Amino acid sequence: MPTTITAKENYLYKSKLPDINIPHHLPLHDYLFERLAEVRDRPFLIDAATGKTYTHGELHTISRKVPAGLANLGLQRGEVVLLLLPNCPEFAFVFLGASMRGAIACTANPFYTPSEISRQLKSCGARVIVTEAACVAKLRDENLVVITIDSPPPGCLHFSVLSEANEKGEFLQCGEDDVVALLYSSGTTGLPKGVMITHNNLVCSVAQQMDGENPNCYLHGGDVLLCRLPLFHVYALNSIFLCSLRAGAAILIVRKFNGVGDLMEKIERFRITIAPLVPPIISEIVKASSVVSRYNTSSLRIIVSGGSPIVEKGVQGRLKYLFPNAVFREAYGMTEAQVLATNLAFAKFPFETKTGACGSVVRNAEMKIIDIKTGVSLPHNHTGEICIRGPQVMKGYLNDPEATAKTIDKDGWLHTGDIGFIDTNQEIFIVDRIKELIKCKGFQVAPAELEALLLSNLGIADAAVTGEKEQVRGEVPVAFVVRSAGSEINEQEIREFVGKRVVFYKRIRKVYFVPQIPRSPSGKILRKSLMAAL
Repeated sequence: MPTTITAKENYLYKSKLPDINIPHHLPLHDYLFERLAEVRDRPFLIDAATGKTYTHGELHTISRKVPAGLANLGLQRGEVVLLLLPNCPEFAFVFLGASMRGAIACTANPFYTPSEISRQLKSCGARVIVTEAACVAKLRDENLVVITIDSPPPGCLHFSVLSEANEKGEFLQCGEDDVVALLYSSGTTGLPKGVMITHNNLVCSVAQQMDGENPNCYLHGGDVLLCRLPLFHVYALNSIFLCSLRAGAAILIVRKFNGVGDLMEKIERFRITIAPLVPPIISEIVKASSVVSRYNTSSLRIIVSGGSPIVEKGVQGRLKYLFPNAVFREAYGMTEAQVLATNLAFAKFPFETKTGACGSVVRNAEMKIIDIKTGVSLPHNHTGEICIRGPQVMKGYLNDPEATAKTIDKDGWLHTGDIGFIDTNQEIFIVDRIKELIKCKGFQVAPAELEALLLSNLGIADAAVTGEKEQVRGEVPVAFVVRSAGSEINEQEIREFVGKRVVFYKRIRKVYFVPQIPRSPSGKILRKSLMAAL
């Protein structure tokens, strides 16, 4: 007989580590530079493209000039500056300088199309934009002050108006509930929305990872972190940039991924100790063992995967073979709640962890798993929607109280839209996302399961699965497949390969061969783009 779970039961989960005291009263910049006297002369920003290095002290000095430059442009407390930038030192200067000015840093992908940029500008109401000259042509007739980090086109200003401004103490008082960052996310539904992240949200999120006697992310002043992931995304912004600044560590700024060989060369040359990555890059690395073996990567002590779950089997074993000095762990987060869980193997005194787990809920927060239909909280090893409540949870969506209310309920629980369970060891396992579930004849089909199966076929380099509408069965699973080099695998072979390994309702009904699978900067499959192609 199945166990009956009633609404009277309340299953809540917390970190294995005790809560810590968090300085909620500090604005983000004061918190991050709190230990500046100890780390002033240590390197912080290393630009891989130029070799230029900025120390923690130089970062602080330049960042303090930016508020004066923004004041000269008329930017006031609570107003928005848009960062349309690739990974570069200027991103850090402006982000921190905006915080000191009491302004809001809004980030955007520099590869956006003109219409996407225009849509975000109208949404956030930015008055100043910092970008590259190559992106200026994408800006439509907006009423903006445009600053470029390189040679400015006509009508634009050079970045020196910020970085060389005469510091006059142009700081504005920040409240802990003031928004400091505006990042765009689709959340669990619909088009991208502005996620309002406050000073307190980011202070709490960094503290949850970095502070206390036994920090979740055991970074120290001797660490050099690879910053290949885009700084405009919460993963790199929070867990690489802000956490490293708090720890007194250094980050290597890398603009783009130029192949496994280039990445390994940088790890060897700059003695990278921590490499935060996403599954697509990890997949390329483990498939290029002969390339990896040419380089000395012994400095690596931690490899982190985040942004989306790893679905390929055997990845951890292959990484351990390639990087014997490093531990591999997965982490779990989302823009609306920063970091939800981290693997305690990062900790100074690590706990044993299981393959496939993305850690335990961060400190000073609570998590629950709820039944998708009833909303009842579930015990260990029961699958449902993951919900989190804590001081790192966003203030809400910009100018969208309806979407905010759908995501954060009246009791303060943020509904992630992710499906998973927590085992008796308090470890979190992600199964899939609610909106990505395929409903076939009343059964739920998880795309991630089928994607892992497809990727186990040597004839397939990459794959994505989504649901296609059908009158009788509601939806049926269809696959988008990228063939491996030299592979001639066909649709019938793929359908038979999957059909032999899954129950009838999970069988692939159609296969579409594509040159590549569209993904977000964090590695998530862009299923809407795939569906639009049907």
